Amino acid sequence: MTSIGGAEMVDWNLAVATATRLVRPGPEVSRDEARAVVAELRRHAKASEEHVRGFTRMGTEETHDTPVLVVDRPGWVRANVAGFREILKPLLEKMQERRGNSAGGAVLGVVGGKVTGVELGMLLSFLSSRVLGQYETFAPATRDLPAGGSGGGRLLLVAPNIVHVERELDVDVHDFRLWVCLHEETHRTQFSAVPWLRDHLEGEIQSFLAETDVDPMTFLERIREAAQSLAGGRPEAEEDDGGRSLVELVQSPAQREILGRLTAVMSLLEGHADFVMDGVGPAVVPSVAEIREKFQQRRAKGASRLDTALRKLLGLDAKLRQYRDGERFVRAVVDEVGMDGFNRVWTSPNTLPTKAEISQPADWIARVHRPAGS
Repeated sequence: MTSIGGAEMVDWNLAVATATRLVRPGPEVSRDEARAVVAELRRHAKASEEHVRGFTRMGTEETHDTPVLVVDRPGWVRANVAGFREILKPLLEKMQERRGNSAGGAVLGVVGGKVTGVELGMLLSFLSSRVLGQYETFAPATRDLPAGGSGGGRLLLVAPNIVHVERELDVDVHDFRLWVCLHEETHRTQFSAVPWLRDHLEGEIQSFLAETDVDPMTFLERIREAAQSLAGGRPEAEEDDGGRSLVELVQSPAQREILGRLTAVMSLLEGHADFVMDGVGPAVVPSVAEIREKFQQRRAKGASRLDTALRKLLGLDAKLRQYRDGERFVRAVVDEVGMDGFNRVWTSPNTLPTKAEISQPADWIARVHRPAGS
């Protein structure tokens, strides 16, 4: 644990305990059914490797050194807490250095770690029932959760959530499970076949965190402002930015610039995965058209009014736009310059699209494919 004098900035154990206590139970399945689902997901994950490599022309069999783990909701929580703990370590260490010299240090020292642990646990409990799969880019290996040998990484498939959604959509379960695996395997291929991508993304995230105002009292004030905004108690002068999420409420101008670059990269990765999933789908997933239509409808409407509000609050509505905008970018580029031409996007950080180019694919094509010397 990152701690000073026993006072942790984040009580990670409490985060796991809180999320595990609050997480919704998964769909009812017998023990034999559960075993069959896990076995089928593992088979589909393995088959997806070849499908994705063949369609994208990325990577080789040797590049896939990251494990595929089929987990339940608490398992997904534990894996993500380990990932958060790894990526946030520099920021938390810096905050602790500042905490000891500030007037708010004692406050944070007594309650900060517990409060943050509970809040993180509540967030993860909400998300744990909604994620079908996830490629954990910055995952450190733990006793129960292995990771890749070169810098971490593992692919998670959340079995109860996959079963829940396939029942809700009333689609062919075998087709749906393969369809999900194709999307997640694309993410695994992206990071396995593009060695610099992980370090670049981590660098951007660390730059974003480095711009965070780490003064403890300011940190508490930001939390108070965010809480007031949720309760409708912000000053009238601030009403014009009422559409911002919690994430946006704590951003400096420099952070917003970095976030623009991160948004572009995430739109590319998510859109590419959707494009590949649909491109491979017709050949190996007979009911892909029905699955895609029903899943898109589910994405668009959300599960309930509360779910919609929470998506807005947590910035998850931006995630949905990333799928849509990114897929349009990838499709437009592939239509214009082919798959090999699109794959120039993976050459270096300089060939990644900007946020503006995600909306204007022709601008990316002109920049990356223009003749030398022109």
